[in-house]
Amino acid sequence: MSQDLRSTALDRSFAQGAHPVCPHEAASHASHSAPLERLCNTLDAIFEACAKFPEPSDSTFFARTMRVALAEAAANPTLLSAAQREGSTENYRRHLLAADPQGRYAIAALVWLPHQASPVHAHHTWCGYAVLDGTLSETVFEWNDAQRCASATRTQARNAGAVSFVRGGRSGIHRLGNSSQQPAVSLHIYGVPGAQISTHVNDIVRAANAPALA
Repeated sequence: MSQDLRSTALDRSFAQGAHPVCPHEAASHASHSAPLERLCNTLDAIFEACAKFPEPSDSTFFARTMRVALAEAAANPTLLSAAQREGSTENYRRHLLAADPQGRYAIAALVWLPHQASPVHAHHTWCGYAVLDGTLSETVFEWNDAQRCASATRTQARNAGAVSFVRGGRSGIHRLGNSSQQPAVSLHIYGVPGAQISTHVNDIVRAANAPALA
């Protein structure tokens, strides 16, 4: 991809409330690192086990095993390459690590430099994350349908090893950010094809009282 085309794609992503994606997508599992290969194999097995469900993420088994898969992958220090830990001074950076050929999921690493944060958002799809390095600050919000805005309910530190999973919809609104002085890295799995990771994951919402990062 030429620099001009890449800039155009990134401009379009920012306009839709998303953030830069680094194209590390592999066409097949064969070119992945061993830990990432194991994660992809685990995800494939989870989907096979939930094949009878019209929407696999509605299953309690799916949510539970997805958390376990994230925790196991996050515990492996060789999961990411040095290039996949590179951040951006402009905003948090998203590295696409793998995309399921069937379009069932995409795996990404997010790199957060100090004081970088996501917008307040819900999710169009199910998603899960695990903190690999550093500490993230997560603020959880409650949606007020009458006022068409979200209100912060609590903020908590998410240290290395922390794992979260949410289904799609506005019952899982949050904002992630790095309020520390050191970079942080997180691993994310989204229920979308890799090509839709910038456009079909985050549902940006208006917040009435989003606290500033410390």
